[in-house]
Amino acid sequence: MRKLKKAFFKQSTVDLAKSLLGKYFVYGNLKGIIVETEAYLGTDDPGCHASRGLTVRNAPMFGPAGNIYVYLIYGMYYCLNIVSGKTGIGEAVLIRALEPLEGIPLM
Repeated sequence: MRKLKKAFFKQSTVDLAKSLLGKYFVYGNLKGIIVETEAYLGTDDPGCHASRGLTVRNAPMFGPAGNIYVYLIYGMYYCLNIVSGKTGIGEAVLIRALEPLEGIPLM
């Protein structure tokens, strides 16, 4: 298992969403395989929380490709996004599902 390089995340958002499938996501002693993703395409995508432009809440989405951030939606769900595309655009890939491999009791 190798850590992905920053350049990997600079591909188009749709291509990144596809490329992340089957990759391992590791955080400390937690590990899972990414099995479902969703591409969010900035201001042209009404389903994207950056569709209305830059706000305090979505500011990480406008950062450099490869940055990861977690946000609360509907006051009850935490979502994990991986920023994609060019800085300042507001695109990201949502990690919708992981197949847990390690650290399952904590998950």
